[in-house]
Amino acid sequence: MDGGTREGIDLTRVLHASPERVFAAWTEPEDFAAWYGGEADVPLDRVSMDVRPGGAWSLVLVMPGVEMPFHGVYREVSGPDGLVFTLKDAASPEDAEGEIVTATFTDLGDGTTELAFQQRGGNLTAEQYAAAEDGWEAFFDALAARLAAHP
Repeated sequence: MDGGTREGIDLTRVLHASPERVFAAWTEPEDFAAWYGGEADVPLDRVSMDVRPGGAWSLVLVMPGVEMPFHGVYREVSGPDGLVFTLKDAASPEDAEGEIVTATFTDLGDGTTELAFQQRGGNLTAEQYAAAEDGWEAFFDALAARLAAHP
């Protein structure tokens, strides 16, 4: 990879849950708060999810001495097959659309689902995308743990 351009993030993860359960983990506030942010705390009273095309979502990651708000708008909601939504953080310009996140859930049979994750937008530097990719990997570790603990 060259040191300059990077278009986004592509990750794939096999999860031990049905597509319906994975979709719920992305769309139910209690589930989403439990894994989004990895080790960070996401207070349930700081989560808002209007899961429909055009509906808004927001949450706040709380770590010692810092709060990190994230928000966006759902573009497509096609449960249990996946979601498309925008993603912005506190540094995003108010008039910017933000990054576009596409999460696709494919039933692999035998109780597993492939999560295909893509983040696009070109709003981040190569270093920021690399850091965001590390963050999503940690989030998906937390998602896998959540699904194991709450099948």
